[in-house]
Amino acid sequence: MKKFDVVFIGSGHAAWHAALTLKHAGKSVAIIEKDTIAGTCTNYGCNAKILLEGPYEVLEEASHYPQIIESDQLHVNWKNLMQYKKAVINPLSNTLKSMFEQQGIEVIMGAGKLVDAHTVDVEGTPIQAENIVIATGQHSNKLDIEGSALTHDSRDFLSLDKMPNSITFIGAGIISIEFASIAIKSGAEVHVIHHTDKPLDGFNEKHIAKLIHKLESEGVQFHLNENVQSVQQTGSSYHVTTESGLSVDTDYVLDATGRKPNVQNIGLDELGIEYSEKGIQVDDHLRTNIHNIYASGDVLDKTIPKLTPTATFESNYIATHILGINPNPIQYPAIPSVLYSLPRLSQIGVTVKDAEQSEAYTIKDIPFGKQMVFEYKNETEAEMTIVLNADKQLVGAEIYADDAANLINLLTFIVNQKLTAKDLNQLIFAFPGSSSGVLDLLKVAMM
Repeated sequence: MKKFDVVFIGSGHAAWHAALTLKHAGKSVAIIEKDTIAGTCTNYGCNAKILLEGPYEVLEEASHYPQIIESDQLHVNWKNLMQYKKAVINPLSNTLKSMFEQQGIEVIMGAGKLVDAHTVDVEGTPIQAENIVIATGQHSNKLDIEGSALTHDSRDFLSLDKMPNSITFIGAGIISIEFASIAIKSGAEVHVIHHTDKPLDGFNEKHIAKLIHKLESEGVQFHLNENVQSVQQTGSSYHVTTESGLSVDTDYVLDATGRKPNVQNIGLDELGIEYSEKGIQVDDHLRTNIHNIYASGDVLDKTIPKLTPTATFESNYIATHILGINPNPIQYPAIPSVLYSLPRLSQIGVTVKDAEQSEAYTIKDIPFGKQMVFEYKNETEAEMTIVLNADKQLVGAEIYADDAANLINLLTFIVNQKLTAKDLNQLIFAFPGSSSGVLDLLKVAMM
């Protein structure tokens, strides 16, 4: 029987960062994977999404220069884009597998299932370990409706060889809005059906309204307060019906009603490991109720955002805890979130909605798109709302802009390091540039 110091069930970011650290520290390490090495983000999620979105970002930026750039003559060749995506993304799994093996990590392909506190069965082969880390991630939810088998998920969309002439998204969360931003710029007819009147719950309400209005002006059709009842195939197309009687004929249906943790068939019930429909329950050291078994990443039952950087942070923490370097509970920094729509939304820290309920905070709007037109590429609608504490430190920010992802990363540093306007004035930034201009406006607002 093979024995290791640490065994990981799953090979995504929630696993392999810790695996490398532990191996470099002299531990014997194995990774068990039943699907594709490196997990969802690398193969079927973040990487593929941002790569496919790149050309559409160029179209979005070109639209800010009417009568200067003839953007109506620009278009994206989806077939060629998909070939490019496959050429870049498809080799990553084998590249990472080779890297793991070169570092001395054993990669075991197959479905891993816990047998006891120190044993994992991989399709009939027992593997023993001093510590086990469950990093099995999530899978797409499927609505319990007639015709659910006819719907697709995000993984399918990111591998489309041809963009459908019409596409219907069920749900108006992050996945739907991001993909709708791409599909509408590809010339597809786009419908978004959502069960409440609030798309994108969780982001700045004013920014959501602006984004939805922009998408509608581009042709996206939103159907709110509608519950999908059935999906029926009619020849090569599909007929989507809601409980109210709304019907939409479409070439492609994507169920984007959320994701569920991969907690089934991995031995949790047999061992009595506690979990819920939200994921595996852990303590503040990311240990399950069996203390030598940890859990990391999207499979966790947690209020912290389920994001790739968060999974990486947890993975790194688990490595230091197993090695005895960090015996303290995990402490998360302020975590940024980004919606990769066109334009993007981003946020970090104390939300405007929460700040409005307390006299301890000051809220300020910075319409930097209008205030620094030449520096911000004529994106006049770009804006930011910030939250300051009593010491005038930045504790929260919400951004609407093409460059919102990069700007929020800059503000993440300011928030977590508790920098003041005086601190920022001790630094020199490159000029001209969108970030330096935003920082100048931010410093004034923080004084």
